[in-house]
Amino acid sequence: MTEHRETALAPPEPAGPGRAVTATPDEFRAMMSGFPTGVCVVAATGHDGAPRGMTCSSVCSVSLAPPTLLVCLRDGSPTLEAVLKSGLFTVNLLHEQAREAAELFASGNPRRFGLLPWEQDPDAAGPHLVRDTHTVADCEVSLTQAVGDHVTVFGEVRRIVRRHRPLPLLYGLRQFRSWSQG
Repeated sequence: MTEHRETALAPPEPAGPGRAVTATPDEFRAMMSGFPTGVCVVAATGHDGAPRGMTCSSVCSVSLAPPTLLVCLRDGSPTLEAVLKSGLFTVNLLHEQAREAAELFASGNPRRFGLLPWEQDPDAAGPHLVRDTHTVADCEVSLTQAVGDHVTVFGEVRRIVRRHRPLPLLYGLRQFRSWSQG
């Protein structure tokens, strides 16, 4: 019988004489551009009843029970403010033909909701982009955590609405691509 021993890993050696290396924002951005991800628009309703939304590629499933996801939103954004005040938000997963919507919601254009079709029924947690999404998740905020210049928002998924065939829009290497383009 072979004996099995667990060994602790030694901490990494400092990168140079007594100093830790810190990646620059540009280095980090370049590194993450090589990790393609899906694209969504996170949306909520502001205290004034107006829709708010922004393009987001920082989305992750967290738990199946209860169904929970997280999104990372820029601190100080009107969308984050609406999410935090209402306690509700939608994650509009964009389909491969929705590049225009992704660019529009990344632009900061204050008229973005007037430039494409959306709806919000009484059971929705926020605006649904009816033409540009393959699936929408209606979420309730369960936890938030500030990290640097963003806030991680955990949302318990209350309802899922499927709209179109789920061929997602992807973002990587600083460009949008469709799933079929690979």
